[in-house]
Amino acid sequence: MVEALQFEFVQNALIAGLLTSIICGVIGTLVVVNRLVFLSGGIAHSAYGGIGLAFYFGWPYMICAIGFAFLSSMVMAAVSLKSKHRSDTIIGVMWAMGMACGILLLDMTPGYNVDLMSYLFGSILSVPGSDLVVMAAIGVVILALIGYFFQDLLAMSYDEEFAQIRGVPVKRLYFMLIGIVAITVVMVVQVVGLILVIALLTIPPYIAEKYTQSLFGMMVLSCFIGMFFTTGGLWLSYTYDLTSGAAIIFLSGCLFFLSLIFDKVLVLTKKADIL
Repeated sequence: MVEALQFEFVQNALIAGLLTSIICGVIGTLVVVNRLVFLSGGIAHSAYGGIGLAFYFGWPYMICAIGFAFLSSMVMAAVSLKSKHRSDTIIGVMWAMGMACGILLLDMTPGYNVDLMSYLFGSILSVPGSDLVVMAAIGVVILALIGYFFQDLLAMSYDEEFAQIRGVPVKRLYFMLIGIVAITVVMVVQVVGLILVIALLTIPPYIAEKYTQSLFGMMVLSCFIGMFFTTGGLWLSYTYDLTSGAAIIFLSGCLFFLSLIFDKVLVLTKKADIL
């Protein structure tokens, strides 16, 4: 794949993958630790409604999609706090409605046919340099916020009651975190697709959690695992002429199951040593 790096579109794809891996590694760690995977999936799919609105009315994609996803995420966050026993149902409904509204609006957009698969699996090989600049700028803001509130987020993630006793504004932090997830999803969905966003938000942190002892260490390892997935998936895509997003997801899923098998073998080995 080294010879392919002479092409600008491959360079842009690699940079987009690395940026996505860093942002999703940090945010995904907080998503996994706070058990927000289903809610994040709801946000990702409801963002389809914003995509449909953008194309139907001819509005700027990024602004419209971020606005729609952010409003949806705030509703989901409020519901998950007030009605926890019914939150999964309501999030599921918003998930489905967002997808349906987006597809219907795209269908009604006059004289324009949109490739829906590009939003599911992304088009990482067609990322322009301007999108990379936007991704980098938003990524810096997101990472700065996480860094500034890191200690409070740490307390909230592992012991919410203790955090409240310490005076941590748990509810405001929760809404901020959900809002950041929404912005992260929209920022990378056009690049790597809805399915890959969910994969990179969940698989690297899940694997990293088993081999680290701190939240910061989990974030760092998640970023490196995500980088391995994206670069490895791009290599598979280039070598075997495969769809890039699907190749990245397939590699991530394979290593996820390998990690589960490794854990089982490790447990059995320890039991055998004890006996």
